[in-house]
Amino acid sequence: MAKNLTFKHVENFKTPGRYTDALVRGLHIWVKPNLKKYWIFRYASNGKQHNISLGPYPKVSISEARIKAQSERDKLNQGLNPLTQRKKTKETVLAEQVRANKTFRSFSLECLEKKRLEWSNHKHAKQWLYTLEEFAFPVIGDLALDKITMEHILSILSPIWANKTETASRLRGRLEWILAAATTLRLREGPNPATWRGHLQTILPAPKKISRTKHFKALPYRQIPSVICQLQELCTMGALALEFTILNASRSGEVFGGLRSEIDDGLWTIPAERMKAKKEHRIPLSPRSLEILAVASAMEPESKYLFSRSNKPLSNMAMAMILRRLKVDATVHGFRSTFRDWASEETSHSSEVIEMALAHAIQNKVEAAYRRKDLLEKRRSLLLDWESHCLTNFPNNVVELKAA
Repeated sequence: MAKNLTFKHVENFKTPGRYTDALVRGLHIWVKPNLKKYWIFRYASNGKQHNISLGPYPKVSISEARIKAQSERDKLNQGLNPLTQRKKTKETVLAEQVRANKTFRSFSLECLEKKRLEWSNHKHAKQWLYTLEEFAFPVIGDLALDKITMEHILSILSPIWANKTETASRLRGRLEWILAAATTLRLREGPNPATWRGHLQTILPAPKKISRTKHFKALPYRQIPSVICQLQELCTMGALALEFTILNASRSGEVFGGLRSEIDDGLWTIPAERMKAKKEHRIPLSPRSLEILAVASAMEPESKYLFSRSNKPLSNMAMAMILRRLKVDATVHGFRSTFRDWASEETSHSSEVIEMALAHAIQNKVEAAYRRKDLLEKRRSLLLDWESHCLTNFPNNVVELKAA
């Protein structure tokens, strides 16, 4: 018979079994054979009996057990199944734990692995990873996916939106896709902060309308192989010098004043006095660059210069005349911009390596101190990739030396 259970009642229960509390319908204390006691809430749903554990006695007191049992009874009165509600609550807690443990970095790498299955060209994965590691991870890499806001996205995109517009635009699309996948998997809720239409487009200028200051006309990097092919067909000293300049992303003045004595074991060391930044610059020469120097040396065997006519260095107009002759709408210096665009858009090489390959001066003293090494081997890898791009579709790259 049910009774209003008291402390004395519960303490005196020594016989295994289930004892009912009359105060809250469905509340029982269950005494096990080992005489340990547990509170349970019993109820019927769809013709079946269900038990919900409310905790052990005396850890859960009589008053606490009654409060818990009444809470479950209230759910029943609202037409809810307490057991089902408990499972939903547990699933919600687990989902929140997953959300907290899943960072943008870890989830992005998971997405990238799935994306690889779509791509026939492995370079796409490298491009994705490069833009994420270079620009996104430093800002949101360690954040939980549901903590990422529009302010975070803007802090990633704004610094590069004007001067690296194409890279920034592609990165925005990648961020949008990753965050959309997170929403689909219920790892975040709410609007996608990287969405362009009706969202970021109201804050950032349209990529196609950004006015760019072009100091030097540059050629799209996809047209470089065609230009290289034409230069190889010419096989003049000027054409050789221009091809060499393009392959090494050099300034024309560095090439015109270049001496054969500066080449040693495949390495071209340009002294500080001939560099714009007034700092010695080393360039690891690619196989094709060495071939060009060999051809130029055979054409002018007595000269001390890398490229010359009658033992005199080429004039500043030599390369420009070649471009005019080939009807190429670009400047010699513009090929450095072309190289930079290609390296940023088509490779995973870091911006640090790219800037060093271009021998750019570093204005930030802290960053300059950090970059004490010249990353020679990483720059060698970059220039080999650039040569591979420049010589695309031209398997026979060696230009035979014609007899005079």
